[in-house]
Amino acid sequence: MYAIIATGGKQYKVSEGDVIKVEKLNAEAGNTVTFDQVIAVSDGSLKVGKDVADATVSATVLAQGKGKKVIVYKYKSKTGYHKKNGHRQAYTQVKIDKINS
Repeated sequence: MYAIIATGGKQYKVSEGDVIKVEKLNAEAGNTVTFDQVIAVSDGSLKVGKDVADATVSATVLAQGKGKKVIVYKYKSKTGYHKKNGHRQAYTQVKIDKINS
């Protein structure tokens, strides 16, 4: 059984027991979060639309963190312009507990 959920502007295919990294959520480690934007649920047959209108996915927050540093380097030739900048995207690591369809 799997579900497709949307959070943080992205979509994730999840099953019970999966550990995924999603965009940062306002939750402490150990708390339970519920994803109510369920796009599809499959338990042998795929259900979408009105069939999954009341479906939810519950998960436990494992950790908050930052991803690897991405270097952003801007450069324009012949003008002496260059700028180096770094970015680390914040994430929340969650473990999928139950798919409530």
